Amino acid sequence: MLSKFPALLLLLFAVLPIKAAERPPNFVVIFVDDLGYADVGCFGSPDIRTPQLDALAGEGMRFTHFYAQHICGPSRAAIMTGCHPLRVAEKGNVKNLHPVLHSDEITIAEVLKGKGYATGCFGKWDLAGHSPTSFDPALMPNAQGFDSFFGTPSSNDSNVPLLRNGKFIEKKAPHGTLTKRYTDEVLDFIEEHHTAPFFAYVPYSMVHTKLGASADFKGKSPRGLYGDAMEEIDFSCGRIIEKLKELKLVENTYFLFTSDNGPWLIRNKSRTDGHLPKDHGGSAGALRSGKVSTWEGGVRVPTILWAPGRVPAGTECDKVTATIDLLPTFAKLAGTEAPQDRVIDGVDIGHLFAGESRAGDDARVFHYYFINSLQAVRQGKWKLHLPRPANPSWLGQFANNRHIANADWQGFAEPFLVNLEADPSETRSVAKQHPEVVARLMALAEAARADIGDHDRVGKNMRFFDPLETRPTKPPFIKLQGRKKKK
Repeated sequence: MLSKFPALLLLLFAVLPIKAAERPPNFVVIFVDDLGYADVGCFGSPDIRTPQLDALAGEGMRFTHFYAQHICGPSRAAIMTGCHPLRVAEKGNVKNLHPVLHSDEITIAEVLKGKGYATGCFGKWDLAGHSPTSFDPALMPNAQGFDSFFGTPSSNDSNVPLLRNGKFIEKKAPHGTLTKRYTDEVLDFIEEHHTAPFFAYVPYSMVHTKLGASADFKGKSPRGLYGDAMEEIDFSCGRIIEKLKELKLVENTYFLFTSDNGPWLIRNKSRTDGHLPKDHGGSAGALRSGKVSTWEGGVRVPTILWAPGRVPAGTECDKVTATIDLLPTFAKLAGTEAPQDRVIDGVDIGHLFAGESRAGDDARVFHYYFINSLQAVRQGKWKLHLPRPANPSWLGQFANNRHIANADWQGFAEPFLVNLEADPSETRSVAKQHPEVVARLMALAEAARADIGDHDRVGKNMRFFDPLETRPTKPPFIKLQGRKKKK
C-alpha cells in the first residue's frame, strides 16, 4: 500500500486546479466588425461613449498603428492563420473574395488547443462560405480548432441564423439581441473553463449593418443607431472584464480589443466619414477612406491591450503591428510555437506587449493586399502606393469600387510615397523628393509578389493543399468575374 501513495498523491495534484499565475495565460480577443479608427473615445470619437474601453486603455496599451485587412473574410483568415489571405490555402485550390479556409490550414485555436487550452468562438465566422445559409459545415469553427461555437456563419446583411456547435438553434435572430447573447455565451464559457487556460474569440456581428442594439441602448447615443450598437459593445467588454475580476483571472489574462477593418462608408451620406446620427457607418477620423480600400482608414484599426501587471498602464505603441501577429505572439506566450512547416507572415510582438521596443522593429515591412493584388507597402514611416490603373481589370466587378469616394479610387500613374508621420491623411506624394525610399520600397514590393503573389502571379509560398496536376500561374479567383451584360 505504501508504494501506491506517491501515485495517489500525483493523481490528487493532477485534478486540483492550477493557480492562475502558474499556468499559461488566458486570451480574450474582441473582434468588432467594421469599427472605424475614430469610433472609440480614447481614439478620438467625439460622440460615441466608450467608458469601459477608455478605462482599459488607461490601464493598458493603445496600439496606434495596428493593421487588419480591407474587408471581412480576408481579415478573419488573417487573424486565424497569422498570414496574408492571398497566401492561405482554400478548399478546392481556388481563391474567393472571402476565403473558404482549407481544413489543413492551422488556426490560432488549433495552436492553443494543442497546448491544452479550452477554445471558444462567439459571433461571426465567415470562413466557410460568405452566406448565412450556404456554407461548408466541415469548415465551421468546431472543425477548425474551437471546442465551443455560438454564432452565425457569415455577415448580418440580412437574416442571422444562429448555430450552437454545428446545430441551428434559430433561423432569424433579432439583430438587436446579438451583442448581448454573444456576451452571455462568453461569460458562461469563461465560468466553465476558468480553472484551466482558455482562448475566447469574440467576433461581434456589430457594428456591421444591419445595425441593432438592445432596449437598454437603442435610442440612447448622440451618434444614432451606430453609436447605440457600439456603446453596447463597450458595455459588453466591461461585463467580460468584471467576470475576469470575479474569478480572479486578471493576473493571467490578456484582453485584446480590435476591429476587422475600417468603417463601411457606403452606409454614410455621400460615402463620407460617419458623423451624422443617421449614418450607419463609422469614422476613420484623420485617416483617409474606409473599408474596401488600402488607404489607412481602410485597414488601420483601433486596438487596446489590457493585462495588468504585464502590459504597462497608460502606454501607447506606435510600431507597425497587425492581426497576423496574434498567432505567433499568443503561441509564444502560451509556451508553444507557430506552425513550422509553412510560412507565417506574422511576427512575435510579445516584447511590445511588455512595453519594450527593439532596434529591428522599424525595419518591419507591412503589405497592403486588396483581394488578389498588392497595392501598397509600408516600412517605418514610409508607405508606398504602387502604380495601378484607376479601374484594374483584374479586380472583376470590384474594378469599379462603389464602397469609397471616387477620389480614393483613381489609381496611380507613378509610385505615390507618403510620410505617415507628417501626413497621416495621405494627401500628397513625396516620391520625387525621396527616390531612394521609392526604390527600396519597390524592391520590397517585388519580394512580396514573388513570395506571396499578386494578381498576375502565384507566389512561391502561396499554399494549395488539394492535389494539383499543374500549379496555377495566376491566383485562381472564382468570384471576381465581371458582371454579365443583360441581352
